[in-house]
Amino acid sequence: MADTPNIAATKRFGEIVNTGDLDAFHEVVADGCVDNDPAPDQGTGPEGFKTFFTGMRAAFPDLKVEPRTLVADGDQVAFAYEITGTHKGVFSGVTATGKPIKVRGMQIGRFENGKMVERWGSSDELGILKQIGAAPV
Repeated sequence: MADTPNIAATKRFGEIVNTGDLDAFHEVVADGCVDNDPAPDQGTGPEGFKTFFTGMRAAFPDLKVEPRTLVADGDQVAFAYEITGTHKGVFSGVTATGKPIKVRGMQIGRFENGKMVERWGSSDELGILKQIGAAPV
């Protein structure tokens, strides 16, 4: 069975993050896309995601997002994922430690015309901070 446009857009979102081709977010994220769980100072639309992932990739240049399970229903796609990387830049005020991270997260995206228009999600930021030694284990 072929991917729906929404599933294809979700997979492409992950490819964009993993390759660092962050200018390509406009392919899968609508201009007015609202992130209901934004990072501090994250704007809306493709530029908001570009800003966020530019910072993440500066902190973790080998950042990878791997979907573990994905389900779709109508105009929504939900997936659980695992994030891995090596802390080689500043993250949440913590300078590079060289430590590896491995955390999980979840995202639900609502789509119109093959582009994400709204997002809900959460990644284990506390888990990242613990793994880089910035929070008690």
